[in-house]
Amino acid sequence: MKNKLTRTFLLGTLLAVSNLNAQKNLPAQKKMEWFQDAKLGIFIHWGIYSVNGISESWSFFNNYINHENYMKQLNGFSASQYRPEDWVQLIKDSGAQYSVITTKHHDGVALWNSKAEKSTTIPQNALAKKDVLSPFIAELKKSGLKTGLYYSLPDWSHPYYDIKTRTEKRYDIKSDTKRWQNYITYYQTQLNELSNQYQPDLLWFDGDWEHSSEEWHAPETLENLKKYNSNIIINSRLNNHGDYETPEQGIPVISPESKFWELCYTMNDSWGFQPFDNHYKTPNMIVRTLADVISMGGNLLLDIGPKADGSIPAEQIEILRDLGRWTSKHKEAVYETRKGLPFENYKGKSAISKDEKKLFLYLEEAKDFTKIYGLNTFPIAVKIIGDNNAKVDFKADGNRNLAVHFSNIKFDQDVTVVELSFNEKISFSNPVKKETLSLQSILEDKNTKNSVFEIAEQLYDGKNIFNNSGLTNDGLNMKIPTNSKTNKETLSWISKHSEALFETGKGLPNGHYSGMSALSKDRQTLYLFVEGTPTGPIALKGIKNNISRIRIVGEGSMINHNIYNKLYWSDRPGIVYIDIPKERLDKNITVIAVLLDKPVELYREKVGAIESNL
Repeated sequence: MKNKLTRTFLLGTLLAVSNLNAQKNLPAQKKMEWFQDAKLGIFIHWGIYSVNGISESWSFFNNYINHENYMKQLNGFSASQYRPEDWVQLIKDSGAQYSVITTKHHDGVALWNSKAEKSTTIPQNALAKKDVLSPFIAELKKSGLKTGLYYSLPDWSHPYYDIKTRTEKRYDIKSDTKRWQNYITYYQTQLNELSNQYQPDLLWFDGDWEHSSEEWHAPETLENLKKYNSNIIINSRLNNHGDYETPEQGIPVISPESKFWELCYTMNDSWGFQPFDNHYKTPNMIVRTLADVISMGGNLLLDIGPKADGSIPAEQIEILRDLGRWTSKHKEAVYETRKGLPFENYKGKSAISKDEKKLFLYLEEAKDFTKIYGLNTFPIAVKIIGDNNAKVDFKADGNRNLAVHFSNIKFDQDVTVVELSFNEKISFSNPVKKETLSLQSILEDKNTKNSVFEIAEQLYDGKNIFNNSGLTNDGLNMKIPTNSKTNKETLSWISKHSEALFETGKGLPNGHYSGMSALSKDRQTLYLFVEGTPTGPIALKGIKNNISRIRIVGEGSMINHNIYNKLYWSDRPGIVYIDIPKERLDKNITVIAVLLDKPVELYREKVGAIESNL
């Protein structure tokens, strides 16, 4: 039952905002349309933690620094180089359609001049002595971008909140309900201020794991927010009362179950500014991450962490500018797109236009051709976006499988986009039908690249045509039958890569690698088939194993790899990026062997909101 204080508070709020609520309450699908169309947003973590460059809030909560010393950072938060108009221009130029800024993190420091009881604010308590939120929101709205406000439900600094640090509680809310109700009034007062002053399009909650929906008064909070904006969009961190899921850091292996979702993602390993965190992903990795997210039907909320003076680190500016280069070139393949083809139909990343009459293929490599399987509708035109001189030929076989060949292509430095246009809505079959070619017919094909592709494809599908063929595990003394029509180049490729073909089986399921793969008989060596010339390091997701070593098959070179987004508090694997020297690429298909510490274990769990990072 609601407390009398809360009832009185909410009634007062209702009267105060009734004249603001002139919006028509849209159906859920219509309300979420702008969000689903947006595809890219920019997250901003800015607070006093940028002064010393330490973890936002968690550094004192986890007892890495005491609370008093953490809060001393208020004295160094100057915002002296803060240019909100420059922030917004940079965000807009990146191609983002909305931005979400931390109005208050778990440390309780508000960027605006909050009047809620016992608030700690930048205008009243920091060196800056000014409201730094309002000018940014004003510029954001002027630009036409959607406004998102991050708000932490917990406030580990507030005397009315029950939890102080990981090992310390102030009180038990069951035995001191009045004090807890005072906190509910405090946080709802702040939400009312944010709603009234800034009229956000989206509220991004965090920290709901510390209390139940009932304790947070979550349903009442949501209803109250709707009084300001009946079409307010809420993320999933209000104890499941939100509109969309917010997986954090780990790029999903498979699409989240929710129709609407957003990956919140850092450029390095930190949300706020940390001067010693130089583990930045390259602009190429970020663009490819955006393509990955789009292909799964989600949004990317990419984070920046400004310094205490309000300037943005140069590395982050570079990433945003390269992102803007790619999004401006490929607008039709980014915005208003929907989830792409299943992996069985296209072994890569793809998306479908909102009207379902265009298919976009995202190529992360320069190559001669690609294949799409099971298309029931036939394209009327195929082109490379941004390259008017490109030549693209396409032809379907009797099973409605489409081969698309490229020539005279100026491949993009990050991701090349192929656009297929249709007269009617795209229709595809799953499972697909393929003609299984014999080893002899493959060997007699004069086009080595076609032959090698067919070999890799059959292996990926679990059909090893080399069983009992005369192939040897080292490629020497092979007894594979040949004749005068045998393509010697194909035979040479088979000999060179025999270890990846001899007694190997079906590769990784969809989502782990954007291409074809195979597994050794003991399932401890993963073979990745790399087409063409990749624009950057190839990526592996959802591999639980430790990696012992990685090498190029057939010539023995050991190559390096880097792991990003492996969080110490999560069992979700990081993403593995493998650098392949361009001078060592095979002109047909390169094969990479990844030796694991034990038989492969895959992470394919449902992806939702992060519940805690204690």
